[in-house]
Amino acid sequence: MKPLESGDPIRLGPYRVHGVLGEGGMGKVYVGRDGEGRVAAVKVLHPHLAHDAGLARRFVREAQMARTVTSATVARVLDARTEDGRPWIATEFLAGPTLADVVGSHGPLDEPTVRALAAGLARALKDIHTAGLVHRDVKPANIVLTSTGPRVIDFGIARPEHGLTLTTTGQVPVTPGYGAPEQVLGRRVGPPADVFSLGAVLVYAASGQHAYEGAHVAAVQYEVVHGAPRLDRVPPSLRPLIGPCLAQDPAARPLPDQIVQYSAPPAGADRAWRGGPIAQDITLREQRVRELTAVPDEGAPRPVSRRRLLTGLAAGASVLAVGGTAAWWNWRTDGDDPFDIPPAVAAPKARALDAAKGDYVLGEAPEPLWQAPSALSDRPAAPLPVRDVLVVAAAKGGIAAHSVVDGSVRWSAPDVEATGRYLSLSDRLVAAVDREGTLVTFVASTGEPKWTAPARAASLLDADAEAVYLITEDGRIRAVNRSDATVRWTVPIDADLGGKAASRGLAARRRLVVTAADGSVVALDTADGRQVWEHRSLTDSGRADVDRSGGTLCVAGRQLAAYDLADGKELWSTATPDQPSSDPAFWSSPTVDGRTVYATEVVFPVRLDLRTGRPTDWIHTGLLQCDAGSPLVLQGSGLWSVATDGEQAAVQAVDLSQEQRPTWTFPMLRNRDRYWITGDANRVFLVDGTSLSALPVF
Repeated sequence: MKPLESGDPIRLGPYRVHGVLGEGGMGKVYVGRDGEGRVAAVKVLHPHLAHDAGLARRFVREAQMARTVTSATVARVLDARTEDGRPWIATEFLAGPTLADVVGSHGPLDEPTVRALAAGLARALKDIHTAGLVHRDVKPANIVLTSTGPRVIDFGIARPEHGLTLTTTGQVPVTPGYGAPEQVLGRRVGPPADVFSLGAVLVYAASGQHAYEGAHVAAVQYEVVHGAPRLDRVPPSLRPLIGPCLAQDPAARPLPDQIVQYSAPPAGADRAWRGGPIAQDITLREQRVRELTAVPDEGAPRPVSRRRLLTGLAAGASVLAVGGTAAWWNWRTDGDDPFDIPPAVAAPKARALDAAKGDYVLGEAPEPLWQAPSALSDRPAAPLPVRDVLVVAAAKGGIAAHSVVDGSVRWSAPDVEATGRYLSLSDRLVAAVDREGTLVTFVASTGEPKWTAPARAASLLDADAEAVYLITEDGRIRAVNRSDATVRWTVPIDADLGGKAASRGLAARRRLVVTAADGSVVALDTADGRQVWEHRSLTDSGRADVDRSGGTLCVAGRQLAAYDLADGKELWSTATPDQPSSDPAFWSSPTVDGRTVYATEVVFPVRLDLRTGRPTDWIHTGLLQCDAGSPLVLQGSGLWSVATDGEQAAVQAVDLSQEQRPTWTFPMLRNRDRYWITGDANRVFLVDGTSLSALPVF
């Protein structure tokens, strides 16, 4: 968000202008509020373009035509006029993250949510096409997820079918990888072009990767026209829905009604917009919009500064873009508000190795991407990937952030108590505890200190979009607001939390699940700390391992079981009637990937259906024996773990994409009792005692 400058309008029609949301080749977008307190995004053509009478007339005429789209699935155009020779369009201000932001922050959506997304977007396209319009720029940045479902935005380049475009000289007329082949070739387009774009959007939503990729724009566009979409990371059950949308021939693509019918989202799939991390993001943005609409006009007392509200909205609301540019602004903070933090730079993906291209020899493990000997503390602490950095316990105390690309140290914070854990706050900040028990935060990419809270913290549990959750020095659970660093609530729980970092937490869908040191699992309501459900003695010693997908929590201990995250109801369990209750814990390391859960039974990794708990596969019976404490990491086409053989241990990866499942085995670990692995952006990060390294994937 930027303040108004000389030359910016103070008022446009009924809207008082409060600040600049974004700027592009066609014009500026302002945030405005009318006399009744309604917020709108107001797009204005640049003065030099406004002098083009023909362009200005088309700008207003096409906006007025877009007003005929009254569907609840699109951002409504509220008004369009010419003010002092400058045409402007006012559109509905939608409070919610874009699909691009959600996938970037939380990863690919699960299958029910993708199906709900497909149905919602197909309905939007039907409504747009019924009005005689073709959107022409359906992409993740032009889809806003709201509490009522997905909404399509940006009619800046929408136009009547077979009409003229509003692109200017030098602009790319279509977003690379999302425009249909006929758009790339400069041919006239119709509604099927939007269906193609929808298919590319669904690939991104389901897999986290683009349907078409290349080293540069021309290479991407070539793939769109001549290549095939990348569907390898899309769940097989979704490919029949998505694949036909990406047909080269426009006539072969399905109609929006057919997409709605075939998507068939299961009952309750729309809960993604009302619960979980997506809903938390939406709620925070809706609150900021309400605060802005409550700000009185000039001259009246203001309990909240306009600047604070505007910067908050820039960080959390999505509106129309300018001339087809992204609808989610990468705003800049001016440095004097510690709560206004841009997201960290996305991690560049490492190239996956391919034996067929000679990248490595089958049966031999390739060299690590990089190694940093003696980089870590001799006290074990799990590394934390945060976009383009990897945060670790530093050798000289505190924490340090290493570049994921080459392992070089980007920044360090020596006063942090690394054994108290550290957390990523929406990939914007790294949160940790200092030696005085203060909650401290740092910009993830630079290490710049930001806000602090005297929380008397012993260790951190987890964080969601609204709060950081921690264990206090006197053994209670505390929530600290991320918006202003104040304490939201503090409660005791009936469980032994153990020493520093002995208990862990998982925050999702308005629940904080605490896996206590005594084997109990306790769920609290994140709004007030009220205990919602509990399960006792799930392990014989130590805490249980947990992971989740959507509203399903998977817990490993004496048995592997799934619980409803909301109420703790058991959905399934691997326990059998003849299993003695005194059997020691023998399940560990649950890792959930969509509708599949990977876990280790004794020492053997197993793949199960998350919905039923039934094993679908032994990953590598007899050949791969995982260390009981090893995480299971999915990265590239492989499942990674620390494999054991007697007193020796080594990192081993199993190729899940091939029936024979060849394995890689990296050199033996020097420190079997002090290791950890985790993965991100086509890299597997290995802690081996005090050594840190990054391994390639295949």
